Amino acid sequence: MQEYSIKRGFKDGLEDRMKDGLEKYFDAVGTKKDGHYEIEFGSFSCLEAWINEKGSLLCVDTHSRSDLYDSFSEDEADKIVLDTNRRFRDYLEYVTGYNTKERKKKATEAVKNK
Repeated sequence: MQEYSIKRGFKDGLEDRMKDGLEKYFDAVGTKKDGHYEIEFGSFSCLEAWINEKGSLLCVDTHSRSDLYDSFSEDEADKIVLDTNRRFRDYLEYVTGYNTKERKKKATEAVKNK
């Protein structure tokens, strides 16, 4: 599981953005269970997203498809993985307000502060 900080000003409407982003970037309507949204897409057998109890972090748990390279040619599987990763990065930016570089900086700071 990964936790992502939310940019100031992005906490309002966070749950709606989290849910809408799944549809926008993965063309999938998430199944809601106990405040967690789950989808299956591309190289993910499961992507689960939720907001922590304080409402300050986006929590995401992903599981990769283990049969992807058995089910597709190597080139096709590589394309699926790259597309899924691009969509996931775009989704994270849409929900958190931070781009990849900013998320990396925040994660590095969080590790140093522990």
